[in-house]
Formats: sequence, structure tokens, C-alpha cells
Amino acid sequence: MSMRLRELIRAVRACKTAAEERDTVAKECAAVRTAFKDEENPYRHRNVAKLLFIHMLGYPTHFGQMECLKLIAGHSFPEKRIGYLGLMLLLDEDTEVLMLVTNSLKQDLNHSNQFVAGQALCAIGDIGSPDICRDLAGEVVKLVSNGNGYIRKKACLCLVRTIRKCPDMIENYVDKVASLLTDRSHGVLVGALTLLIEMCGAVPSLIPAFRKLSPQLIRMLKNLVLSGYAPEHDVSGLTDPFLQCKILHTLRLLGAGDRELSEGMSDILAQVATNTESSKNAGVAVLYECVRTILGIEADSGLRVLGINTLGKFLLNRDNNIRYVSLNTLTKVAPGDFKSIQRHRGTIVDCLRDPDVSIRRRALDLVSLLVNDQNVRPLVKELLGYLGTADADFKEDLTSKICRVVAKHSPSRRFQANTIIQVLADAGECVQDDVLASLPTFIAADNLLQSHCVHALFRAVEKSQSKQSLCQTAVWCIGEYGEHLAHASTAHEDDASQEAVPIARVTGVLKGLMESSLQPMTVKIYTLTALLKLASRYPSHKAQIGAIVERHQSSIVVEVQQRACEYSMLMQLEQGFLKELVDHMPTPDDEALQEATGGVG
Repeated sequence: MSMRLRELIRAVRACKTAAEERDTVAKECAAVRTAFKDEENPYRHRNVAKLLFIHMLGYPTHFGQMECLKLIAGHSFPEKRIGYLGLMLLLDEDTEVLMLVTNSLKQDLNHSNQFVAGQALCAIGDIGSPDICRDLAGEVVKLVSNGNGYIRKKACLCLVRTIRKCPDMIENYVDKVASLLTDRSHGVLVGALTLLIEMCGAVPSLIPAFRKLSPQLIRMLKNLVLSGYAPEHDVSGLTDPFLQCKILHTLRLLGAGDRELSEGMSDILAQVATNTESSKNAGVAVLYECVRTILGIEADSGLRVLGINTLGKFLLNRDNNIRYVSLNTLTKVAPGDFKSIQRHRGTIVDCLRDPDVSIRRRALDLVSLLVNDQNVRPLVKELLGYLGTADADFKEDLTSKICRVVAKHSPSRRFQANTIIQVLADAGECVQDDVLASLPTFIAADNLLQSHCVHALFRAVEKSQSKQSLCQTAVWCIGEYGEHLAHASTAHEDDASQEAVPIARVTGVLKGLMESSLQPMTVKIYTLTALLKLASRYPSHKAQIGAIVERHQSSIVVEVQQRACEYSMLMQLEQGFLKELVDHMPTPDDEALQEATGGVG
């Protein structure tokens, strides 16, 4: 026996396992199939309703498609209602049997019951194929002029589907838009504006022709903004925010690139931006659409500042969705409204610490756009301060943005080097390979930078040896410019001077890296090379350094063992020859330096 829909829902909810649920659904599907064989079954619509519930659970229900068509061909409203609902859920525009419903749709479009005609319009607007849209376009156009506002509204939205599927038919409906915009029904106006927006998007060349409707739209928006309380259209204290948003969207399309028209709508846009309450979602929606319109037309600077300030207020909202759309919009307009957005820099930087990762990513994109030569120091400081506490999945984007920003706007090479070293120390595992590869070339180009970097990198690796990229870079720099550690580094506006480091302290750090079981083979190979170079720079400590290298001649890692043996033999060479053999890397030419500077970013 087939059970009722409510009983089926209770039975499914009572299932304790997925297998039990599958068994219950399979039994009911079998009962429904059996019931479908009886052409005189009066409960056909109930069985289809159960199939819709089973479809929502994710089980196959294709065997009920033809039953939907039979219900639509029926005469009672309950059957048609379930039939059309099943048609829109169980079928799509590519389903072959959909063409069989064309005649039923045509009959229902002319039905005396507005709800039956409305269901037919909904079905065409939802899953109408190009053939169905083309075949029934004449009936739909007739309904646009129907005396019932309920039908006119749905017919407008049905034409939107027709335009999407048959763009060549747009010219047939252009004249209909102007007459629809005089309708008194707000629902019809929303549908007409949706149709207008769709036409402009499909055929941009129609926009100049529609601009003559702008004064009418501006008056309509002004009436909505200045009208008193209208209970039939009130939403959270606003008069029909849905219609307001559609009008603002349409004005944005028509005003783009037209300065005269933009000036004509400036007053009403300013009124909407200043008078709309943002405490409720409806008000926020209208304000957001108003700001998008202000930033999308040829508005004057004062109006654009008003729009940017409105988005700045959105950043203080507790709703994450509102903050996200604000950050997203600010990112899009940042190149053209740089100074206005700078006023909200502190609020934007605070968003980097938001628990929502999507907001953090949007805020990071915006902050990187706000950096210039004047504010690079404080903003990079903020980003570095956040780097130490950022989530692991967010650090890669953050390090990439920091490196790119300092490469483009750094006031000095020393500031850029300090920033990269700090990034290596805090998130070395997230630094991109091209940054690591180009950093040595960047350091080699400046003698003063060599002294500073070797001091900074030594102290960083002495403090923490958990980052492979930091250890690798520091060890290379110590081997190449280790003699600078014997002298104090000079002070600079970006940092203080560093005291000299005894060679025994340096070799102690390198020895610790070699003996650590946590360091990978690459770091140990770099360390052996650094020890060889230090032996050539400090002849008096050659024996001490040689002893460290000799200890790894029996290493179980073949590469480390081979290098230790070879380097021990090289250390026995005459001092002058050894020094010449492992001399400094030559200073890079301008082309190589330019590539390295870009690579660091």
C-alpha cells in the first residue's frame, strides 16, 4: 500500500541509518510506479507530490516525468498545480519530453483562471526551451497587455526568459517597455525594469534609445523616496525597496558614460544616500545599489565621496555579508577613488583580523591597492604585525602581497630587505620560490646591504631554526658575506646598528644546523658550503671549522657525506688558492638586478 505524503515524511525522518532510508524510499517508489499504471487513479497528484519529496532527498525520480505532463493536461487546479511544480523540478529545458507540453502551455496561457495562467507563465520563465519560447511568444506578448496586474507581472518575467533564449526577438519587445513603465502596479514595474535591464545587457546599443525614459524613472524614484507610509508596499519602513533597487540599477546602466544624464540624477541619488536608514537589511540593500549607481555613472567628486563614505559605514556593520560587499566594491573602485578610500584605511586594516577568511582576503586585496610611496611604512608594519598570528591557509596570500608591495613602493633597498627577512622569519614556509631565488642577487648588488643583511639573517636564524627557507637564505648569506659579522653594521633610518659577532658564535650556529635532525638535506648542504667559505675568510679558525666538516664524512646521507669529504680536502689547499676558489659572487649587472627586484616582489 502506498502511504500518504505526511506518512512518507515521518517514515523518512524516523530512519536511523542511510540504508534504512534507502529501503523506505525504494518501497515507496515501487508503490508509486504501480499506482501510475492505473490510469483512473484519483490520487495521481498526491503520488507526484511524494516524488517531489523523494527528488529533494536526492533519489532518481525520472519515471515521474510523464505523470507531470498528464497532470498539466488535467482540468482541476490541484492537479495542474502539482503538475507544473513537478515539471519545473523534475525536468529541464534539455529534456526531450518537454516539447510534449507545448500545447498544454498554450491552452493554459489563455485560461480564465489567473492562477492557472500564472503557473504556465512561471513554467515558461523557468525551463522554457528556445523552441517553446519562440512558439509561445505571441501568447506571452498578449498577456503583457492583460487587464490583470498579476498576469502582466509574470508575462514580463517570461519575456526575460524569451530574450535570453532567443536574442534575435528583442526588437519585437522594445516598444513594450515604455508602456509598461506607466503601469501603476509595482509588481509590473519591477518586471518591466527587469526586462529593460536584460535588453540593455543583451544589446548594449539599445541603451541610448532607452535614455529618454530616464526622467520618468527619476520621478518614480523620487516619489518612492519622498512618499509617506504606504502599508501595501512598506518593508522595514521603506517604500518598496525592491522597486527602488531596480530603478537604481536601471539608472546606472543608462547613466554610464553620459555626463548630462548623470548630472540630472545626482540630486535624487544624494537624497537616497543621505535619507535611507541603514539599520535594516532593506535599507542596506537600497544604499548599496545607490552607491553602485553613484560609482557607475559620471558623478561629480562630492557625490562619489558620499558613496565611498557610505561603504565605509558598511565596514562597521556587524553583518559579515554587508562588510564583504563593501570591501568588494571598494576594491573595484580603488584605482579611481584612492584618496577617498584612504580615509577608511584604519577600518579596512582592522578587517584583516576578522574571523571570516573571506573578509580577510577581500581586506588584504584592498590594503595592497591602498599602499603607495607615502604610506608604505605604516601599512607594511600593520601587515607584518598580522603575519605572525595569521592562519596557515591565509599566510601564503599575505606573504605574496607583502613582497609585491615592498618591491613596488619600498622607499629604500634596506627597507625592502628588512621586510623580506621579517617575512622569512614569520612565515618562511609560505614564501614563493622566485622570491628566495632572487633575494641573493638583490643582496649582492649593494655592499652596505650585504653587511646589514648578514647581521639581520644571522640573528634571525640564531633565534629560530624552524623555517627551512630562512635557514637556507641565512646560511648562504653567512657563507658569502660572513666576514662582515666581525664588524658592527652601520645605523640606518630603518633600523639601529648591530654589534660585531665572534666567529665562534657563528660556527656554533652552523654546527647546530648540521647536527639537527630536523633540518633537511638542502640546508645541511648549504651549511657545509658556508663553512668552507668561512674557512677561507678566517684562516685562524680553519682547524675548528674543519673539525665540524670532518664529523659528517660518515653521514648516512650520501650527498652530505660526499660534500664533507670533498670540502675537507679543499681546506687542506694553500690559503690563497682556497680563498680564490670560493671568492664572493660577482656583482650582478643591471638586467639581473632588475629581474631580482621584480622577483622579490
